[in-house]
Amino acid sequence: MITIAIANQKGGVGKTTTAINIATAMAASGWKTLLIDMDPQGNASTGLGIENSAREYTTYDLLLGEATLAQAAQPTEIPGLDIVPATQDLSGAEVELVSVEDRTHRLQKALDAPQPGFAGYDIAFIDCPPSLGLLTLNALGAADTLMVPLQCEFFALEGLSQLLQTVERIQQRFNPDLGIVGIALTMFDRRNRLTDQVADDVRDCLGNLVFENVIPRNVRLSEAPSHGMPALIYDHNCPGSRAYIGLARELIGRLPEKRKAA
Repeated sequence: MITIAIANQKGGVGKTTTAINIATAMAASGWKTLLIDMDPQGNASTGLGIENSAREYTTYDLLLGEATLAQAAQPTEIPGLDIVPATQDLSGAEVELVSVEDRTHRLQKALDAPQPGFAGYDIAFIDCPPSLGLLTLNALGAADTLMVPLQCEFFALEGLSQLLQTVERIQQRFNPDLGIVGIALTMFDRRNRLTDQVADDVRDCLGNLVFENVIPRNVRLSEAPSHGMPALIYDHNCPGSRAYIGLARELIGRLPEKRKAA
């Protein structure tokens, strides 16, 4: 299983929307896919139609060692896509883990634990909270690589530089193999000249690390979570859905060759 954290400490940049739709697109491409909701708000779980009453085991249980991955993962209505849901209980995990040994590697241990009879997944995405706290550190410690959704506005550029510095520190202290698979430009508005300028600046700075497909501002992307489904299911032909399908193709092209055949 290749594990990809979707993270940016700035809120409102499209992390959860990206997590839901890229996971759906990968599942539709034939990859057995897992989405791990690491945000106490549980928006990824809600966006995939998982009611609070149906979240028997969550990422809280996974981190505290009270459930295995096989127990915590539950199917969604999307064929080939499972989720480890989250509830507000997860917000207490950071406090409870402070005195726990290897508190920054709890998620990694849960994902690596042998589970006889459990088939596992081809790929897992981790939807991180908008912070650089213990939950995000666990996600980055367990991830093989990182995808960064970046809103096309000026302040997002400042947040990106902070995140890149954090990745360097994670590599030095917790996960030397952590890489960045790509930067995904989100909320792109061609009517706004600043949007084009930010996109150009990011590409000038990071070059091929930036995905070619950009995610536009699209009302259907915003509407879909209220119906408990990804935009790719809610409106497969809207510009936002088509952009995420293109982004998934790019992502597959950047993954190791042995994974492409999964």
